[in-house]
Amino acid sequence: MRRVVFNQKGGVGKSSIAANLAALSAAQGYRTLLVDLDVQGNSSHYLGHDINQESKTTIADLLNQSVGWFTVSTPINEFPQPTAFENLDIIPSSPKLEKLESELERRYKIYKLRDALDTLEKDYDRIYLDTPPNLNFFSKAALIAAQRLLIPFDCDSFSQQALLTLLNNLAELREDHNPKLEVEGVIVNMFNAQANFPSQIIADLKELGLPILEPYLPQSIKMKESHYHQKPLVHLFPSHKLTTHFEQLYNELEKNEVKLAATES
Repeated sequence: MRRVVFNQKGGVGKSSIAANLAALSAAQGYRTLLVDLDVQGNSSHYLGHDINQESKTTIADLLNQSVGWFTVSTPINEFPQPTAFENLDIIPSSPKLEKLESELERRYKIYKLRDALDTLEKDYDRIYLDTPPNLNFFSKAALIAAQRLLIPFDCDSFSQQALLTLLNNLAELREDHNPKLEVEGVIVNMFNAQANFPSQIIADLKELGLPILEPYLPQSIKMKESHYHQKPLVHLFPSHKLTTHFEQLYNELEKNEVKLAATES
């Protein structure tokens, strides 16, 4: 199963959600891969990879292989790199993505990520894709390569408008490139249960028929501490409330997998 975590609005917790769900998947014994397509490299840093170190096994290097006639190809299965956490690998980001984007777009290499993941699929049970906070070449490539979309949402009116814009863009992308992509759900992040406004925003989204996943993820300083220590919550704060909420959310997603597998069979 390939899940892409994406929202066109920044600051909604994409990398935190992608990395923590991937870490929970790995902790459950699933062979899990996280692909970091954001030039900022937040999820790469979170899982212990310095994107500024010289490397030839980043996502930029993988995609760059498709550009030139004379590029020496590295086998696709050499790009995933181990993390400090059992069962969890990563294809890290790179600053080279920024310069590479226009060349990939000009040569229409939008399907190359999907092709690469088709090759890697036999090695992994779960693949998570972290994306840039805008609808650029790399986020489009991830949406084309994935089967499920998770949308982080931080409960303000700007996020609501960004979400509606995203859904309009998604409809066109599905029609043209990936009709099998499904919106698995909206993940409510940094939720303040003491305030009325977030609940009103969520109610508005439900009226639109959007799938809102539960539980909502609360605000917590523990997430920032987790970033600092480069350890996902399940490894650093296994009994904290935020970790428990992530586990419940992860379990709901896995239940969906079981239901979908039963339907398809």
